[in-house]
Amino acid sequence: MTAIRGARERARSEITAAIKDEARTQLAAEGAAKLSLRAVARALGMASSALYRYFPSRDDLLTALVLDAYHAIGAAAEAADPGVGGSGPSGSGGPGGPGGPVAVGGPDAAVCVERWVAVCGGVRAWALAHPHEYALIYGTPVPGYHAPRTTAAPAGRVARALTAVVCDAHAAGALREPPGPLPDALADEARTLMAELDIDLPAPVVAALVATWAQLFGLISFELFGQFNRVVEDRDAFFAYTVRRLAGGVGLSADPVGSA
Repeated sequence: MTAIRGARERARSEITAAIKDEARTQLAAEGAAKLSLRAVARALGMASSALYRYFPSRDDLLTALVLDAYHAIGAAAEAADPGVGGSGPSGSGGPGGPGGPVAVGGPDAAVCVERWVAVCGGVRAWALAHPHEYALIYGTPVPGYHAPRTTAAPAGRVARALTAVVCDAHAAGALREPPGPLPDALADEARTLMAELDIDLPAPVVAALVATWAQLFGLISFELFGQFNRVVEDRDAFFAYTVRRLAGGVGLSADPVGSA
């Protein structure tokens, strides 16, 4: 019985994967708004009634594709971070290394800047390689579709990857707090978000992180959807320049305080 059950599970997994692959093909050809279970079933040579046993509605299939896309872009962000693995920003076994916290700027800060740039680059690389899946999660909303709450955590994986870099820099004493006061309402929101994410950062840094998260995806979307045409030609150089500026916006800087 165990062998039979295992064979059935493998068959179901393979058919589910085939359905999603065909749906992605249709996304590329027609867009998410025109995704049709009947069309997917027809392309696979399946009866519509058989496909409904895997995905009871179009929205169920869309949700599966959305979850896959969020997990994939999140995994790309996490895999791009050279600091993942418990070594800390200095690579010496913990935040700041054996000498403890360091002055703002300097080696630990420089490492965190490079980690930030790498994570942003991983997100962009995935988006450029999977433009239709990127459009599904960051493009025009699909009419009539409302993503369930199960998509919320996967949607935050990129933000958490960026936040991990900033938290490591803060723990190492290598983070500059953005200047200027934060309005009370935004400070309250920042504290609520920190409690949800179980992190400890200055409230202005959290607000800056949310802003840079939005700016990162705006930057990628402009490139993918053609807004940079005849405006920015060297997209690689522009992206690298811009994400380093975004790093500065959240308090990451390789230049020690007081340097020119």
